Amino acid sequence: MIALGAIVGACASIGRPEGGPRDETPPVFVRSNPSPGAVGVDRTTFELFFDENVQLEDAFNKVVISPVQIQAPTVSANGRRVSVELRDTLVPGVTYTIDFGDAIKDLNEGNILDGFAIDFSTGESIDSLRLSGLVLAASNLEPAQGVLVGAYSNHADSAIRTLPPDRIARTNQLGQFTIRNLAPGSYRVYAFNDVNRDYHWDRSEDGAFLDTVLSPSVEAIVVTDTLYDSGGGDSLTSRQGVRYLPNDVLLTWFNENYQAQYLKDYKRVDRRRATIVMGAPPDSLTRVRIVGTAMDGAPARDWAVEEYNATGDSLVLWLRDSVALANDSLSLAVTYRRLDSLENLFWQTDTLRFFYREPKQKKKAEADTVPPRYDLLQLTFPGSTTQDVHMPLQFSFNQPIESIDTTGIHIEMQVDTLWEAVEPLRLLADSLAPLLGRRIPVEWTPGAKYRLSIDSAAIVGIYGEHNPPVKRDFTVKALEEYANLYFNVSGADSTAIVELLNGSDAPVMSVPVINGRATFRFVNPGTYYARLYFDSNGDGKWTTGMMDSIQPEEVAYYPGKLDLKRNWDVEQDWDIYATPLDQQKPRAILKNKPKTKRGDEQPTEDEEEDPLLGNPNDPVNRRRNNNLNNPGTVTGGFQQLRI
Repeated sequence: MIALGAIVGACASIGRPEGGPRDETPPVFVRSNPSPGAVGVDRTTFELFFDENVQLEDAFNKVVISPVQIQAPTVSANGRRVSVELRDTLVPGVTYTIDFGDAIKDLNEGNILDGFAIDFSTGESIDSLRLSGLVLAASNLEPAQGVLVGAYSNHADSAIRTLPPDRIARTNQLGQFTIRNLAPGSYRVYAFNDVNRDYHWDRSEDGAFLDTVLSPSVEAIVVTDTLYDSGGGDSLTSRQGVRYLPNDVLLTWFNENYQAQYLKDYKRVDRRRATIVMGAPPDSLTRVRIVGTAMDGAPARDWAVEEYNATGDSLVLWLRDSVALANDSLSLAVTYRRLDSLENLFWQTDTLRFFYREPKQKKKAEADTVPPRYDLLQLTFPGSTTQDVHMPLQFSFNQPIESIDTTGIHIEMQVDTLWEAVEPLRLLADSLAPLLGRRIPVEWTPGAKYRLSIDSAAIVGIYGEHNPPVKRDFTVKALEEYANLYFNVSGADSTAIVELLNGSDAPVMSVPVINGRATFRFVNPGTYYARLYFDSNGDGKWTTGMMDSIQPEEVAYYPGKLDLKRNWDVEQDWDIYATPLDQQKPRAILKNKPKTKRGDEQPTEDEEEDPLLGNPNDPVNRRRNNNLNNPGTVTGGFQQLRI
């Protein structure tokens, strides 16, 4: 009876009826008015019809028209119809392209009609050449989504800064683009994000350029199709087709990090500190003089300690003069270099007022139970009670230091039940914060226990405050707690540097490639990724480019994740050219992921781990970058559509 009841209940259950398989096909173009490829067109309104109801996504940004339109067109969707109205006057004898990119999708399932475009001519013929390619971020190989790509028949270096492109396109979610309806000739190709929509590149915008001039062409090819009959059988058939070249243009875009030199901000952080922030690191040091006190006109070195930050665009003045410290208002004459409207540097002097207001006292019930001590120098030790075997002992202060008595600083190692002194000790300034940080390099014994002792008043700050006595026990990590990683790198020279990355795509360690090998020792267990760049200028960091003159330094990613476990040595072969550039970056750390349609399954962890579906360095699974390195091949990801 229980089973029967369950069956009856199931039969009586009211559920949503099955609607058949989910629609996974994009809308199909049916017709348009005027028709595709029409010549002698003199109208500015167009209607396109599809086989199902459609919608437009972000048409204002995604739909681009060549030649460039000064007045933005009106683009709308209603049912199965898409309407376009041009507001600029038509130019005689010109081929026009309305490129919808990936803006059109069906109304119900959101299936995208990617790469759809329509063309017409106001003259007697249609220009039909095209070029295709890919735009990636130079520093991290992220696909550049929605970036404007333009072709210039004017080859002057100034064209990208002053003129709109002859023809334009926008990249899709994968960073791919196709510039259509080019006339025969040679072109310079650029990409830029055109933040202010003026159709040329400005120095603050991201941009990319190709070193070579391109001449688009077309060639005849034989295309093989597969036909299926009603019984499920299939057969191959061949037909004549065309291929537009080049179809492998690779642009790596960057930002020049251009920053105008000007006075950006200034404030009195507390009674002891005044800060001056510039818009960019100045080419000459900022000059500061005090105004309106007994020391009127005295340079900063007479009444303060100057501390520049690591990038050089911020100056902290640690006030030492008793009158300046006591006054809530401070006037300083600041002389600095800034840019005029023609971007020429000149010296300017401003008199700035710095104000300080004591914070409001808390109510008695809210007051701190232990008031802060202002007569003691504060020391800070990063990290926990464990010390990495390859790192120096580090600590920092809350103010610049006047003096350090090194005889009052002791490091001891525990040997059995005794503590033995570690000598000699070298106290070095922190390279990033030389006024506020110190480090002590020590050849640590792995797994041993140590003790740091600092006698009272061994360290004295510029305000006469000294440290309290310090005693800190810590343990150096054992070698078994680390992993070691060795890359055998193919395709890189002696300028290459490999970075070990965390799950946020941020570097945690970096080493040079020496004789084809990158060695990471003492790596904490965890999941990592790897990036390589060619340090062409030898400054020890990745360097951006300069538009139309210097390309950014080349970058490659290891196309998988690295699970490093404690007490493991991992040796990995890495051919940096074995995987196509647009497939190198692991999906797990890819930020510009293509949007998925409703109902699409998300990639599994294994799919994210290895885009090659196997060991990327196994010769069986290696794939040469035919799409981007070998001219004349059909690019699998680039849709070559022509309406």
